[in-house]
Amino acid sequence: MSSSDATKKLGKKELRSLFLRSFSTSHAWHFERQQHMAFCWSMIPAIKKLYDRPEDRIAAYQRHLEFYNCHTTMQPLIGGIVCAMEEENANNEEFDTSSISSMKVALMGPLAGIGDSLIGGTLRIIATGIAGGLCMAGSPFGPLLFLLIFNAVNIALRCLGVKYGYGLGENIISKVSDPGTMQKLTCALSIVGLMVIGGMIATNVAITTPIAFDISGTAFSLQDTLDSIFPKLLPVAAFGILYALNKKGVNVLVQIIAIMVLGVALGAVGILG
Repeated sequence: MSSSDATKKLGKKELRSLFLRSFSTSHAWHFERQQHMAFCWSMIPAIKKLYDRPEDRIAAYQRHLEFYNCHTTMQPLIGGIVCAMEEENANNEEFDTSSISSMKVALMGPLAGIGDSLIGGTLRIIATGIAGGLCMAGSPFGPLLFLLIFNAVNIALRCLGVKYGYGLGENIISKVSDPGTMQKLTCALSIVGLMVIGGMIATNVAITTPIAFDISGTAFSLQDTLDSIFPKLLPVAAFGILYALNKKGVNVLVQIIAIMVLGVALGAVGILG
């Protein structure tokens, strides 16, 4: 916390920087903490404005170098909320800084699922459908129309995310101390996020098996049997195994390499399609 008695307040300059820096959310990415460096970079102007002492700035940087991963369009919303919470922390000696990290963890998963569904699964398809006719006709305006539609909505959502995220953060701060309110918020966001993630597993994870038998002259397809019992069972099973490995702390790079090796090996022997 700053040693100054003056109230620290973020201005349009810092929020504008948050908006502009949000476009680099996936530019600095690695397998361990994913987007944490880009998120921390987007918070630097706000942190410099709010904290005077080097040790306070270092503590804030460390908070935002923890694991972070979310859809890039949703990042300004989380960033706005976090800015408001950092602002309160700079002005309130009794503020619990762990609530900042808890809020990020509670929001980034569900908002990632919503962003993937809304932007990648809906907006991108709509923009492609509208511009597709011009593209098929060979018009150079087809790609331009796609970029215009996609980016206009994307940029608008980012702007609104910063604005309302910062305003929402001020209201959230007053309710952080209410366990019931925070529990309901986290539960609601988790339900939405799990629904979206479940749909994404079924539609985006493609694992099938070509195994078939001939039993008494009757063709038996293992994949058809599994689909009749539990559609998309193999993708769900694969997701469950990876989730269990993550819970046990297995290195992400090890998991990725294992997936590649097993996929090639099981495909070569005809177990996976």
